[in-house]
Amino acid sequence: METIELDGAQGEGGGQILRSALTLAMITGRPFRIARIRARRSRPGLLRQHLTAVGAAAEICGARVTGAEPGSQSLHFVPGPVRGGDYRFAVGTAGSCTLVLQTVLPALWHADGPSTLAVTGGTHNPAAPPADFLVRAWLPLVRRMGAHTEIELVRHGFYPAGGGELRARVAPSRLVPLALTERGRLVALRAEALVAGVPTRVAQRELEQLSRTFPQIDGRVRELPQREGPGNAVMIEAEHEHVTELFTGFGEKGRLAERVAAAAADEAAGYLAGGAAVGEHLADQLVLPLALAGGGRFTATACSSHLTTNLAVIGRFMEGAPGVERADGGYLVSL
Repeated sequence: METIELDGAQGEGGGQILRSALTLAMITGRPFRIARIRARRSRPGLLRQHLTAVGAAAEICGARVTGAEPGSQSLHFVPGPVRGGDYRFAVGTAGSCTLVLQTVLPALWHADGPSTLAVTGGTHNPAAPPADFLVRAWLPLVRRMGAHTEIELVRHGFYPAGGGELRARVAPSRLVPLALTERGRLVALRAEALVAGVPTRVAQRELEQLSRTFPQIDGRVRELPQREGPGNAVMIEAEHEHVTELFTGFGEKGRLAERVAAAAADEAAGYLAGGAAVGEHLADQLVLPLALAGGGRFTATACSSHLTTNLAVIGRFMEGAPGVERADGGYLVSL
């Protein structure tokens, strides 16, 4: 079978190109070669979390791989058949569990039997979707499409220490298209401030800041075991009739709690002021499941470089011409 040639520096130019290619290669059986991986990043080439994703994909489908070394800017991946089973992968740092999980989950929908999957590392990392986003926003939509998947956040792992764990149970699934062009009425607006090994007052200040933007928000402090820290995050959950969105601010040393909360509030307020069904980050995460379902469409508040890059990679592996066009209050994404 002809090898697909990819430029790892195109579009968004980060690890998303590699992760999407791994997923699509496992499912379609098409090998790929990628060059210039993360070439424009300050630390180019493969980092620990990328190598974990490559190793996980290779184990699940028995792939032949060359170039899977730290700092490597090229990789050749020749997949075999996807196999169900019990898998466990460790990122080993605060590198994202969620990105590794999302790389292999869609492939396991196409496996020859059910699977369990455990990934350890970072669950709440500013450079990746947090585990709560995966569970509350992304998972309900792919389950609506027919994915037999459950995800459990076993232990939180904040940047930079990591140490978190996600577990998933997956059964072979046949996805159906999804049309998500309207979010429906607002059902609930909730906030949760997490602290682990951090004073509770930090979380209280974050919720007080959120109430300045959203006076009626239902907020709560959640104290995690100290062993899961140090770490802090504040999350705003906007539940609508047809979709739930989650917006997160990450605490860090030297950053005021009020600024952490205000950044999350600004993102949530921008989404709520518009009419599109999904926000920028959920749009990035939806296009691959839709492609695997054979089509679908949704409206999004923004068209990010992650989104257009993902669509470009999908176009190399699968038939059809995914596209984005302007729509009232945002963009219409069609696959």
